[in-house]
Amino acid sequence: MKKLSLTLLLILISFISFSQIVEVELVKNGFSSPVDIQNAGDSRLFIVEQGGRIKILNDDATVNATPFLDISSIVSSGSEQGLLGLAFHPDYANNGYFFVNYTNNSGDTQITRYTVDGTDPNLADLASALPILTVDQPYSNHNGGCLQFGLDGFLYIGMGDGGNGGDPDDNAQNLMEMLGKMLRLDIDNTSNGNNYAIPADNPFIGDPNALDEIWAYGLRNPWRFSFDETTNEIWIGDVGQNQMEEINNELSTQAGLNYGWRCYEGSLPYDTSGCPNSSELTFPLATYLLTGSNCAVTGGYVYRGTVYSDIQDLYFFADVCAGTISTIDTDGNVINHGNFGGTWVSFGADINKELYISNLNGSIHKIKGGEIFNITDNKNNNISLIPNPASDSLQISLSNNIINNIIIYDLKGAIVFSKNNVSSSNKRIVISSLKSGVYLVKIISENGKSFVQKLVKK
Repeated sequence: MKKLSLTLLLILISFISFSQIVEVELVKNGFSSPVDIQNAGDSRLFIVEQGGRIKILNDDATVNATPFLDISSIVSSGSEQGLLGLAFHPDYANNGYFFVNYTNNSGDTQITRYTVDGTDPNLADLASALPILTVDQPYSNHNGGCLQFGLDGFLYIGMGDGGNGGDPDDNAQNLMEMLGKMLRLDIDNTSNGNNYAIPADNPFIGDPNALDEIWAYGLRNPWRFSFDETTNEIWIGDVGQNQMEEINNELSTQAGLNYGWRCYEGSLPYDTSGCPNSSELTFPLATYLLTGSNCAVTGGYVYRGTVYSDIQDLYFFADVCAGTISTIDTDGNVINHGNFGGTWVSFGADINKELYISNLNGSIHKIKGGEIFNITDNKNNNISLIPNPASDSLQISLSNNIINNIIIYDLKGAIVFSKNNVSSSNKRIVISSLKSGVYLVKIISENGKSFVQKLVKK
């Protein structure tokens, strides 16, 4: 378990400036409280409206007149309730399954599976509703709402602690409650009379004092979380009480973690009575204080698109009230890019992994960086990189010269690969260990000349 390091946390909560440029560009407005953005493996974006509708935003910025799904009659909406999350099955192209997370007319969390219409891909089949899970909610707030499929194919559900304030029922630390947890379900199988099964490696199977569905616990309100398929990490934006907001980042294979609420709010003690030793808790990667207009963190995604080279590998998050958009780089540095004027409540990614952000006031925006990457940029005719973009290996050739050294840098200037004494004009290297992103390949010839070329690692 991670140990609380005051020095590290002081570094992480410091907002520092780097050269990355972040902008937002309006894509479409006119939505009613859009709270989630998802794609189904094609060019469309599915916009989830809190009132109970899902609308399709096409790649030409038009919106279909008829909603993809309208369940507004069975959704209780307002404040923190409503239709809150959407996830498409990893095999959606073949089975047409998608899952929604909403508060029903009793105010309780409902996870339901629907199927796309058999004749119209722009419509859902309302009659296909299959209830997966219902969780009683004691209060109207802290419902969580996020659904995501992990890289393991299982469905993860973020559950808040049940609401009110300060977790009065100690739900987040109680392993016999689903509230304040990250749940993990196998929705391709059934068992024990449920429309789902328990993955065999869930951490609390067989423990009579814990629910089998629990993957992680000690969360206050994990409103938005995401998986990074490049690093196999989970990123959780957990909304704080009144002192601190937090971002948690762990390998998604780490099971049974206790993220510390109500014992700690971020890195600060909150109510440690009856709590485990801090060495048994998993503390956040980054935090920020609830000062000024800050009020609630909106967790996002790591940018894995290929349009903007300067924001590669950055994790994006926002604050609902302050209107700020911030990033965390691979070294854990928090970068506040400023107030962009929106009530930012969710991020999403399209099929090309470009990022979007939703404004509760009704608009969808695209996240943009400052440097548009073009494979012909910085083209050096002396160097040949084949293929480019590349995935596992790369053939490097230097015309009319002998390669002595090959050095590959990431965009922060760190050396991620080097090969000396090549003594050939052609060299094949293995790059499968590099993360997806943009790199600079520097070649030093036998006579000491340097040549640089951009490389995209898929």
